[in-house]
Amino acid sequence: MKIICNKSNLVKGVSIVSKAVPSKTTMPILECILIDATTDIIRLTANDMELGIQTEIDGQIVDRGMIAIDARIFSEIVRKLPDSEVVIETKENLQTVITCEKAKFDIAGKPGDEFSYLPVIEKEDSIRISQFTLKEIIRQTIFSISDSESNKLMTGELFEIKDNRLRVISLDGHRISIRRIDLKDDVADKKLVVPGKTLIEISKILSGEADSVVEISYTNNHIVFEFDHTIVVSRLIEGEYFRIDQMLSNDYETKVRINKKELLSCIDRATLLVKEGDKKPIIINIGDELMELKIKSQIGSMNEEIMITKEGKDLLIGFNPKFLIDALRVIDDEEVTLYLMNAKAPCFIRDDDESYIYLILPVNFNAVA
Repeated sequence: MKIICNKSNLVKGVSIVSKAVPSKTTMPILECILIDATTDIIRLTANDMELGIQTEIDGQIVDRGMIAIDARIFSEIVRKLPDSEVVIETKENLQTVITCEKAKFDIAGKPGDEFSYLPVIEKEDSIRISQFTLKEIIRQTIFSISDSESNKLMTGELFEIKDNRLRVISLDGHRISIRRIDLKDDVADKKLVVPGKTLIEISKILSGEADSVVEISYTNNHIVFEFDHTIVVSRLIEGEYFRIDQMLSNDYETKVRINKKELLSCIDRATLLVKEGDKKPIIINIGDELMELKIKSQIGSMNEEIMITKEGKDLLIGFNPKFLIDALRVIDDEEVTLYLMNAKAPCFIRDDDESYIYLILPVNFNAVA
């Protein structure tokens, strides 16, 4: 095999597929990136058997062939090469020569036919959304997945397609994040639990352009994302997701309309007094036209008042400040509406169309303060 390509194209391609190279594996071939130039297109592939990524790069194929090269070494080499044309050539003994201007590397390769190709997915159905929308949906939900492997379903997000709407849901036992969008095309109802790791890596690759489309295809076991000459294939998490709708309620005793930026800034300031790992709640006292926020720790205390528009009862309630910050940071609206029932019931932050819903459980501040 012999190919010639621009360094910037090669770096971009290697960066994309490297996200599917496992950090630990008992199969050395999976620590490699496959360079496949057996057709008229140069393809790079990495696969950790749960997540696989393949992307195409521009370049000239002088001699067809393929080779698997250690991903870490290959990535470091191409990143530090001069900004020029790169020639990659394999010898009969699988030695691979990488040349760029006066730089020349000679490294060992592995047979390409030993590499684990991406599974061929017979797509049952698909939806199409913009890269911008998908990137935003992930940003606005991914923070509330669980990092505990004890409940695998919580480490993923539910993609629920129903009545030509896509609802994306994540939860970690203390909060729930929901984003909902309308789909342009008619599509059958479906529920898929997508690993959080897959969505995090996809979010890094997406350009986020509003006029660029992602095609999302799926079967019962796999989901495929196709965009910008890149294919991402991921296994789905097996099992039935939690019955979220039973946890959602439109009932409330107190409704608060508040400037989002003011509320976020206030809570952010309050956390200056909380050491990392401390579970100090922020206590919110909701009155007629004012919301008072208080926090107390070993370092000191703080209280601040914010103007609000309130309907219903006064309320004293406590929250983990991080959970409020995480939700408020990803909401783009200038004002937000909080719906509350009592000091022990969840707080809902949602817009009128319910395009987003954030459920946050309160904390017993008498026990923690």
